[in-house]
Amino acid sequence: MNALYDIIGVPFGYLMRLIYSFCNNYAVAIIIFTIVTKILLFPVSYKTQKGAARMQLLNPKLEKLKKSFANNPQRLQEEQQKLYQQEGVNPMGSCLPMFIQMFLLFGVIDVIYKPITHILDISKNVIKDAVAIAAQNSDIKGLDMKNLRCELLTMENLRDHGDKYASLGENFLSKVTEFNEKFTIFGANLGKTPTLHPEGGWTKEALILAAIPFLAGLAQMLVSVYSQIHQKRTNPSAQAGGGCMTIMTFGMPIISILFAFGLPAGIGFYWIWSSVFSFLITFALNCYFTPERITAINEKEKEKARIYAEKHPNKKTFMQKMMEQQAALDQQNGGSSASGKAKGISRSEQNKQNRDKLKEARRRMAEKYGDSYDDDDNDED
Repeated sequence: MNALYDIIGVPFGYLMRLIYSFCNNYAVAIIIFTIVTKILLFPVSYKTQKGAARMQLLNPKLEKLKKSFANNPQRLQEEQQKLYQQEGVNPMGSCLPMFIQMFLLFGVIDVIYKPITHILDISKNVIKDAVAIAAQNSDIKGLDMKNLRCELLTMENLRDHGDKYASLGENFLSKVTEFNEKFTIFGANLGKTPTLHPEGGWTKEALILAAIPFLAGLAQMLVSVYSQIHQKRTNPSAQAGGGCMTIMTFGMPIISILFAFGLPAGIGFYWIWSSVFSFLITFALNCYFTPERITAINEKEKEKARIYAEKHPNKKTFMQKMMEQQAALDQQNGGSSASGKAKGISRSEQNKQNRDKLKEARRRMAEKYGDSYDDDDNDED
């Protein structure tokens, strides 16, 4: 896991070092860093919001398909995939932003855990010597370079035993001492872990640190509640989602609070601003994608998908590949999935159903690409 943090953290470290060199305060650097990453990811956010808005236009058609093929799940899946293909909509389009957000989080965690490496740009050998000194002057067992918090713990130890680090090169003592004063928000060290049971009592620092996880949870809840309200307003016919939606709306922020109490405060501080800027971007895009605008966009995308299919008749789309893989799987299983849903059907009837599905698929493909299709297959069992 440490290797993964190292790989992802390097580019984020360069960005944070550049930002910190201008603002000279770590809390402000996190806010600016969040703004920069949101700007860089705006095209992804735009595409995601556009896809979600277009999916809302498909909901009436999807509901109609569900009613028409309520007793035939396999046919329903095929018709849904066909509709996605005709409309040029990818129902899996929201997975990419989730992956990117996770990628970002790994990078931010590494930058916050290792400020001496990424912000102060001190060599690994000097950091290793500093960690060894901290291990000798602290009660923490097993403190070494494999410990993800080794740099944060070394920075804390340096506050009380600064003279022990005077012999290190690259001006280690002066750089870390100065950075310790700026690794704060209103005087609270962002490298410390928030707790509800502070050892020194409820000092100003302890209160600020304890507030960060709760603010992170509230900020995430703001995004979840707004998204739910917007969905109900724009698509009142959709199912509410019941308890599952309630868990997503209130459960995830609670989980975020619990996680934030187990991580350095800087990560929770990043979550706060990430959620705030996500809310602002989502609100702005929802205002931009009016029903009239999204209808016009949908028509353009459908036409674009049609032209692309005509120019590349032999190139299979993602949805086509999914349909073919599903058909091959069904054929390999000998219609077992269908027979599971319809008990009591004879083998000859199953074979006839499979032939009918295959002929229907061939007919659709022929219509799509303008080919002729002759149904010369007899239906004898």
